[in-house]
Amino acid sequence: MDFHDILFAIFTLVAGIGVFLVACQIMSSNLESASSRRLKQLFSKTGRNKWIGVGIGTLGTAAIQSSGAVTVMVIGFVNVGIMSLSQAATIIYGANIGTTVTAQMVALGMTGSQSFSPTLLFGSFAGLGAFIMLFAKRSRWRQVGGIVTGFGLLFVGLSMMADAMDGFAALDSVKIFLASIDNSILLVFIGALLTAIIQSSSVMTSIAITMLMSGLINLDQGIYLTMGSNIGSCVVALIAGMTSGVNARRTAIIHLIFNVLGVILFMSIALILWIVSASKLSFGSIFGHLFPGAPQLQLAMFHTVFNVTTMLVALPLTNALVSLASKIIKDNEPKTQDDEPHFYFLDRKMLSTPVVAVRQMKAEIENMAQMAIDNFRRAIKIITTMDYAEVDTFRRTEHELNYLNAELVSFNVQLLDKRLGSFDKQYLTTSIRSVCDLERIGDYAENIVEYADALRQNNSSFSPDAVEEILNMQRLIDGLYAEIMQAYHKLDIEALQRAYSIEDKVDDFTETMERSHIERLSSGVCDPATGAEYISLAQNSERVADHLINVGNTIRDLVKLQ
Repeated sequence: MDFHDILFAIFTLVAGIGVFLVACQIMSSNLESASSRRLKQLFSKTGRNKWIGVGIGTLGTAAIQSSGAVTVMVIGFVNVGIMSLSQAATIIYGANIGTTVTAQMVALGMTGSQSFSPTLLFGSFAGLGAFIMLFAKRSRWRQVGGIVTGFGLLFVGLSMMADAMDGFAALDSVKIFLASIDNSILLVFIGALLTAIIQSSSVMTSIAITMLMSGLINLDQGIYLTMGSNIGSCVVALIAGMTSGVNARRTAIIHLIFNVLGVILFMSIALILWIVSASKLSFGSIFGHLFPGAPQLQLAMFHTVFNVTTMLVALPLTNALVSLASKIIKDNEPKTQDDEPHFYFLDRKMLSTPVVAVRQMKAEIENMAQMAIDNFRRAIKIITTMDYAEVDTFRRTEHELNYLNAELVSFNVQLLDKRLGSFDKQYLTTSIRSVCDLERIGDYAENIVEYADALRQNNSSFSPDAVEEILNMQRLIDGLYAEIMQAYHKLDIEALQRAYSIEDKVDDFTETMERSHIERLSSGVCDPATGAEYISLAQNSERVADHLINVGNTIRDLVKLQ
């Protein structure tokens, strides 16, 4: 084998890995888009039963063919408070099991004879899917085409990697070098390092299977490389988690601890077998005996047994893992008043996982709504008591509302360019208006504080009767806010109908406030200097109610798409 052949084998291997990675991405993104709402509904079913979490993680990963994507989703859901750390841990256990499906598919593809090659058969799906994507008019069918194309390309990449390995297998120097690497810890490290670089344990496991089939490595070497790939797969989750909230970081740490403990457990078992049997027993010899004549199946089955066993061991220890992660990642120190405006739930890195980003967007908007109504309440307190103790908090919150208005709209536009289902697309379209409505509530609260400034400058204040009316208006708007957020969070049409009834009361009470104030002015109970501010306050409060109703109205079209 000359230099030209070696170079050709290297290029073929790189190309095969590239095709395999692109195939995983195409399959994952299309499956994620096609099942985005179902995935969210699936993840929302995580209850206290740990086995349900494991099952959901397994099914979710098997469905979208990416444990990394599922883990990133879980981190995002933990970050927005949708699931607890214990629930997230069980889903991660399941995700590790679900990722073994890829290894089983690869093993199936490499099973057969020269007259019948599953790899060639499945690889032809890439062309079929491409035709569907090219000619389909409906987005749903184009997503199906993308899934079929990705599935086919998996086997095209696999075939290219296998051809490259056959080329390397012809080199005695390569075989001698690989055969010399018999240190299990070193093999685990190599597997972890390569997986961290290519950011896909599925690709690493597939490479190990093709190397095994070509005779470059033995089964034990493939097993330790595969164990290392489990540790390397944590890199994606660590990157996603370390830039998010405290619990998101803890979730990433749980993922790492879980996979490291699994490797330690199996390496300990391997050592015990080696000592007890006087160097005769190893995982390779055991699985070779269980599945004779099928090395690709031997490694794939070990991968499955490894992840299932690790899950069974970790499941009863979930609370301990959560406690350990909480000790490693401690709660944040209280934020200072000088903190710059920032997202509370959104993470720009989640743009690569649109399903999670949409949920984070919703959590961020709900938090913005809370900030807006809190500022309205502060403004009412200031003008009714002339107590300016919270004015700095008010100003800082108003600054944050302006920041969120600009940044959420920008994030929304970027997210709309991603592959999403019709429900999520509709939500994002309406959420732009919701963000603007919430920012306007902050503006009206700011107006009310300015009215208080005018009263203070004139050394005036509202009469007790006027103050009571203002507080009654605030109570109506508080009730309206509660119903609107119930409707918005749960797509609750009945809550929206109740909100409409309260909004009618707000309109009527606004007129009552105006009439009552004119009567007080006429009778001399109120200072004329307060007249303009009081009427403007009543009208601004009514507009706050109108903007809340606008936020609630966005659910109408969403309910139809459920």
